[in-house]
Amino acid sequence: MNALTEILRARIAAEGPLPLDAYMRACLLDPAHGYYTTQTSIGAEGDFTTAPEISQMFGELLGLALAQSWLDQGRPAAFLLAELGPGRGTLMADILRATRAVPGFHEAAQILLVEASPRLREAQRARLAGHAPVWVDDLSNLPPLPLFLVANEFFDALPIRQFRRAAGELWQERVVTATDDGLAPDWATPAPQAALDYRLGDTEAGDVVELSPEAQAWGGTLGQHITGQGGVALIVDYGDARSFGDTFQALRHHGFADPFASPGEADLTAHVDFGELARAALPATATRLETQGVFLERLGITARAQALAKGLSGAALDAHVTAHRRLTHPEEMGTLFKILALTPPGQRPPPGLQPGLTP
Repeated sequence: MNALTEILRARIAAEGPLPLDAYMRACLLDPAHGYYTTQTSIGAEGDFTTAPEISQMFGELLGLALAQSWLDQGRPAAFLLAELGPGRGTLMADILRATRAVPGFHEAAQILLVEASPRLREAQRARLAGHAPVWVDDLSNLPPLPLFLVANEFFDALPIRQFRRAAGELWQERVVTATDDGLAPDWATPAPQAALDYRLGDTEAGDVVELSPEAQAWGGTLGQHITGQGGVALIVDYGDARSFGDTFQALRHHGFADPFASPGEADLTAHVDFGELARAALPATATRLETQGVFLERLGITARAQALAKGLSGAALDAHVTAHRRLTHPEEMGTLFKILALTPPGQRPPPGLQPGLTP
C-alpha cells in the first residue's frame, strides 16, 4: 500500500465509504501525494499524450477558429484569451503563433491560464515567455471582458459521481471502501436521486450513468460569462452527448491501470457528458457536437499537413504523417474526441461547427 492508500483507508474508517468524486479528488489533488502534484503526466515520459503534443497543427487550427470568432464578434478591443488546464503550455503557444498575423488580436488579448499545479505553471511560464500570462485557480471574479477560451482534455479529469439504476426510481451510488488489501469499489444502498430524474426515461435496472457536479459548475460559470460579456468556449474532450455506462478509468505509462490499486500514481478520467455541460451553460448556446476528425478537416488540417510536409523526408516525414493520422483518423483520436462550442445566444458558431445541440 502506498501512502495515499493508508490516508484514504483512515479517512474511510472515520467517515465511511467515499463517493467516487471524493476519491478522484483526493487521488488527483492531494497536496502531498496527488497525481497532479507529484507525477509527470504528459508526453513520452508521462502517462498520456494530448493532441497539442502530437502536432502543432491542432493548436494552430484552434487558434485560428478563436480568432475568427473574435472577428465575427466585432474585434473587441480587450478580451481574455484563456485556457483551462494548459498542461505544458504547448497549445497556447501554438494558438499565439498561429494568430500573430491577425491584425489587432494579440494587442487586445489578455492571456489567462487556469492551472492549479505549481509545477505545471513553471512549465507554462517557460513555454510562454514574452507573452505575460496571468494564472488563476478558477474562473471566479473574471473582469467584465469577452472570454475566448479553449479547454482540451480538461473536463474528463474532473471528479464524477457514478450511479447504477436499481428497481423503480432508485439508484445506487458507486463508493470506495477499505479492504484488507487496500481499496475497492462498491455500491451504496439504493436511494432516490433527484438529479437523475430526467434519466429515468432512457435507462433501466443495471444501467450506469455518470454526473460531474464540478463540470456542471464550470459549465455554468462559462455560460453566464459568455452570455453576459461575449466570447466563445471551445471544448475538446472524449465523451458523447449523453452519459451511458461505466467510463471511469486510470491511465499509467500510456496504458490502462486499476484505478483503485495505487491512488495518486495514475491519471483518473471519465468520458464527458457534453449534453449535461450544455444544460449547465444555459442560456449560452451550444453548437452541435462534432468529432475531432471532421472538425479539423473542415478547418483545413490536410492542406496544412501538406504544407508542413514540404521539405520533410525520412523519419521526420513519417512522424508528421503519423501525427496527422492520430489527430483525424476514426480509429485514432478522430472519432473518440468531440468538439463543443459555447457562444452567446444568436451568435454565429466558430468555424467548423454548426448550431444545434439540444441539452
